[in-house]
Amino acid sequence: MTSSTTRINCMRCLHYYVTWDPKFPRGCKAFKFKTSAMPSAAVLTSSGKPCMNFEAKLK
Repeated sequence: MTSSTTRINCMRCLHYYVTWDPKFPRGCKAFKFKTSAMPSAAVLTSSGKPCMNFEAKLK
């Protein structure tokens, strides 16, 4: 988990994906939504809390 002051990098998350929709090019599989901003920023804006579903990708 990350602290509330740490910024979450969605590109390093297992649930992050790139969509084919030019208006909503980024998505989150855990929360099942697409957005034009980074998904972690959308979660923070809508809930007021940092993303709790972040899982680091395995390399």
